[in-house]
Amino acid sequence: MPSTLQKARKHIAKKRNGHDLALHEFSRDSKRLHKASIRDQKLEKLHASRNKKEQPLRRFVHQYDEEYAEVKKTRRPGRPASPKEDLLKQRIANLEEEYRIGFYLPDLLNESNTLLLDRWEGSWSYLTSVAWVKITSDGTIKKSSFPPKGSS
Repeated sequence: MPSTLQKARKHIAKKRNGHDLALHEFSRDSKRLHKASIRDQKLEKLHASRNKKEQPLRRFVHQYDEEYAEVKKTRRPGRPASPKEDLLKQRIANLEEEYRIGFYLPDLLNESNTLLLDRWEGSWSYLTSVAWVKITSDGTIKKSSFPPKGSS
């Protein structure tokens, strides 16, 4: 998809018969190009921040991929998979399935919930008083309870 800077440059070049390089510093066209470049920079920052937000979950899900590839690479052709390879394959499959269905996380968007988590001292019984959400791989957030009761 073309950026707004490319569109603005093309429009100015069309208006000036193909010569968009000779612009006065404070001309309308140069201001238009400047605004378009700033707009593109803002959109790039926004896109980068969204990707950065989603990285921890993806990194967690794919934490065993390198080790699995290494173990698989060392196995000779025609030999059965080692128990370690089977275990890693199963872990990867379980994590990907849980990522698809959704991870249970405490609801950090609620201020009272963050205060409850701040006071948490490590006991499992305290976790039932905390509000939980389930975040799926496509980014949907559903209210849930902990520990899970069937299909929540």
